[in-house]
Amino acid sequence: MMQDPGAQDRDFICEMTQKILFRADASADIGAGHVMRCLTLANTLKAHGYRCVFAARFMLESLGRLIEDAGHILVRLDGGSENVTDGEPVLSHAGWLGVAQETDADQCLLLSRSGQWSWIVVDHYAIDFRWEKRLRPFCDRLMVIDDLGDRVHDCDLLLDQNLGTGQQKYAGKVPANCRLLLGPGYALLRPEFAELRHYSLARRRTPQLQQLLITMGGVDRNNVTSDILEALKRSPLSPSCQITVVMSSQSQWLRGVRNLARSMPWPAKVRVDVTDMALLMADSDLAIGAAGGSAWERCCLGLPSLTVILADNQRQSAHALSSRKAVIALDPNGPESLAESLPKALSALIGDGLEAMVERVFAVGIDGLGAVKVASEMAGVPPAR
Repeated sequence: MMQDPGAQDRDFICEMTQKILFRADASADIGAGHVMRCLTLANTLKAHGYRCVFAARFMLESLGRLIEDAGHILVRLDGGSENVTDGEPVLSHAGWLGVAQETDADQCLLLSRSGQWSWIVVDHYAIDFRWEKRLRPFCDRLMVIDDLGDRVHDCDLLLDQNLGTGQQKYAGKVPANCRLLLGPGYALLRPEFAELRHYSLARRRTPQLQQLLITMGGVDRNNVTSDILEALKRSPLSPSCQITVVMSSQSQWLRGVRNLARSMPWPAKVRVDVTDMALLMADSDLAIGAAGGSAWERCCLGLPSLTVILADNQRQSAHALSSRKAVIALDPNGPESLAESLPKALSALIGDGLEAMVERVFAVGIDGLGAVKVASEMAGVPPAR
């Protein structure tokens, strides 16, 4: 059964003149990154006079609050229980949608009863041209945010913020007139990262490993944070080093991580649902972090990092950064466990290694203005009709 938005939401959406629909989900399997980067773009577009609506079937409660606190509308789609039967081609992440694309599209069409969308923005690995064609008549323009390049899209604009992505990745997979925004120069970072870039650079002129930040993203489904803390016990950290662990209040591992932090040989504190991540990164000397969107945040601030690959879609960017020696990439599913690879990586950074990495991280050239650039590009795309 398809869910219709409530009357109050319908009336509010109808009153909007320039309105944008975002279709993204967040869950233990999907992670939080898709919604977070859409929220960053939505906040930028709101400043340009757009009203933004998020349609989601799966949503972490903390992210739902962030969306609504930012003044956007969150419409929760029916959870659904049917098998995903889209036919050919079968997408590798089809199960992430929870329903067939046709059903999901029909639910989103209910939101279009209030009139034409200026843009529809899709950030979902389980959606391709079939969903997009169905929604096309109800929007002026359609944008896709992708990392994989594994499916065909029907869109006017496509953003892939991975380092090393070239046009060939999407050859034959987007319309000929689709504009491609490729590379981390378009990374959708919150404005505080650009604001703190100069400060962060200034404090790294004589880098020392005194403040270590650990952040595995909003979900950390496999409790990698605990594995990192255990591995650190075998690492050559200075006795004066202090450790900060960032966690979500919704993490099932939170209590265990707190107990483990109390057992560390160095002072270790666990911070939950932080709102000052940019400042935390700027004040840190080294991060051990997931190889997702937060990798671009660290690059913007010149923060050296051990980057942990938690999902297949993170490999391209992690390996591209590693090839530039801007990070040390760690793969828990590789030939070495974190207990083996992490102490070795830290040993390599002691002394001049940290300073050299700072220079290479800043050389990646991420200025933190990606959301502003993308919003400007969106303004330059004419309506399809």
